[in-house]
Amino acid sequence: MIIIESLPLLRQQIRCWRQDGKRIALVPTMGNLHNGHMMLVDEAHARADVVVVSIFVNPMQFERPDDLARYPRTLREDYEKLARRGVDLVFAPVVGDIYPQGLEQQTYVDVPGIATMLEGASRPGHFCGVATIVSKLFNLVQPDLACFGEKDYQQWILIRKMVADMGYDIDIVGVPTVRAKDGLALSSRNNYLTADERKIAPQLHMIMNALTQQLVNGERHIDEMLEQTTEQLRAAGFTPDALFIRDADSLQPLTADSRRAVVLMAAWLGQARLIDNQQVDLTL
Repeated sequence: MIIIESLPLLRQQIRCWRQDGKRIALVPTMGNLHNGHMMLVDEAHARADVVVVSIFVNPMQFERPDDLARYPRTLREDYEKLARRGVDLVFAPVVGDIYPQGLEQQTYVDVPGIATMLEGASRPGHFCGVATIVSKLFNLVQPDLACFGEKDYQQWILIRKMVADMGYDIDIVGVPTVRAKDGLALSSRNNYLTADERKIAPQLHMIMNALTQQLVNGERHIDEMLEQTTEQLRAAGFTPDALFIRDADSLQPLTADSRRAVVLMAAWLGQARLIDNQQVDLTL
């Protein structure tokens, strides 16, 4: 496995693969890798000749300096996991190489509408940071395809729109959420949970399942459903942060023409902000 930190060396390696006609897949990550990331790597392997994984804790997408500072960094362990998974190249740049003029002078990518709604409304600037770093990685790696987890559902929708709007010739592959045996969506932020909180955390998925079942059963009193679910989360020990039922394709409120819905949920449990989502076919 090749490990590269510098942009010129990355470009050189990508040029070699391009000249050999290799199909390149990119898996963007912020490190602290878990089995969910490995599923992205496996999907990339199934679709491409070579797999590039980027590891970069992107300061542009963090609203709070303290959150950025405490984000878990496990680079050596990440390298070992990726090598065992057969990854061809890891790109792990430093902040100064990605943002040489600093964040204030950095050209950025903004995806209107999606970036400031739902999760974006409570985390100003977050999705601008996501779109900017992903766009930069696309330009550097020039992948034929890129794999993203559907756990970050709004992010996945945003990147698909950015690719369409900017004319990138890149296939965006969504990989379903990977869960622990008890249903908790795998996330690097699960490391913030205490042992007692980890026992409570799977109830987020259980409560979400109950809400989606109401949709399956034909219930459409959205405001009442959300209010009841919010109370259930509080009773279970969570501090609800965001809860939406939206059209799965547009992220707009459901209409009579909506064919799929998505439940989007975020809640605090101690120091961990947990997110999850579930899609529902409304045509059945």
